[in-house]
Amino acid sequence: MTVPIAKLSFWGVRGSTPTVDPATWRYGGNTPCLELMAPDGTQFILDCGTGLRMLGGRWADPDGTRPAQTHILVTHYHWDHIQGVPFFAPLYVPTNEFHFYSFRSKYLGPNSLKQVFEAQMATPYFPVDMSAMTAAKKFREVDGGESFKIGENTVTARWLNHPQGCLGYRIETPAGIVAYATDNEPGNPELENNLRALATGADIFINDAQYTPEQLETSRRGWGHSSWHDGVRIAQQAGAKTLVLFHHDPDSTDRAVDTILRNAREEFDSVFAASEGMVITLGGLGDPVQTHMPGTRTSLRRDAQFRARVSGMTVGGKPFEEDTLVKDLSLQGALISLQHAPRLQSELLVTMEAPGSNGAHSMKLRGYVVRIEEAPEKGHSAVGVVFTD
Repeated sequence: MTVPIAKLSFWGVRGSTPTVDPATWRYGGNTPCLELMAPDGTQFILDCGTGLRMLGGRWADPDGTRPAQTHILVTHYHWDHIQGVPFFAPLYVPTNEFHFYSFRSKYLGPNSLKQVFEAQMATPYFPVDMSAMTAAKKFREVDGGESFKIGENTVTARWLNHPQGCLGYRIETPAGIVAYATDNEPGNPELENNLRALATGADIFINDAQYTPEQLETSRRGWGHSSWHDGVRIAQQAGAKTLVLFHHDPDSTDRAVDTILRNAREEFDSVFAASEGMVITLGGLGDPVQTHMPGTRTSLRRDAQFRARVSGMTVGGKPFEEDTLVKDLSLQGALISLQHAPRLQSELLVTMEAPGSNGAHSMKLRGYVVRIEEAPEKGHSAVGVVFTD
């Protein structure tokens, strides 16, 4: 029997405005765009930030094909969620077909999404208008509380607490449930109920974590965003299985996001901080959720052999320490062969002997386990680690 599998790819994870600051390289600087490939072959795109351009540049599947139709769910009309559209190359190909979904804005009236796309490409803001986009385009208005089928998948939209309106989406696939709730602020009981409804029993709950709890209490109240603490609270109340912290502030460095992730992991078992290029596989045998970084974010990989001592916690909750060789190392993380089986998403301390001009020296790296596979060596596991410190 074929096991249904869905693949969720993160093409843009930053909020408000893109950033190219080197201090944000590890998590990425493109604004929101996710791609969900459902088990039945349906392709969903969630939001159209600058990450959409990156997706367009890698449009063809490995076998050179793409679904005949693509369904794009837009949460709202702020710049960071639409600014990738003019640069999305597949929209300029006449054989492609796109179905867009979003709400009717009280400020714009009928065909709000189409109006927004046309306006940002109108003279004098862009050199060509939407008539240059020869792909077939269909627009559908969606209201909060509405559910509809796309292939074998059910999509539900709910209103969230954000200035000028915002929808969150829940996509139920045969492989599991993905809830996407970017751009929401806690404090409105009715809209928080909507958020909990989206997240109830979700395998993946993607939630706004732009600000710290301290910022929300002071300078950022009313700006329409949430924190890691409120994401954890909703995930716990809704029984979500895995929380993904999303919509990182453009001023949050990688180290700042690391701190946010560390705080969240102290209160919720299964948490990831969204990272550009991150791929989550949902369904399949064994672990229902597996996360890894593809080559697009780990291209600075070195095939070398570093002696290392790894310490952490096993699946059974017992501490371990093991000497090994790190053979696959990148700026982002490493793939380490271990006899011990660490707990998924547990923290590891990797102490490596690195060569230097004055001889070998120790380098300590802290990270967390994002995947565990069978290693070529008998009795070993290949453990994927993303470094955070």
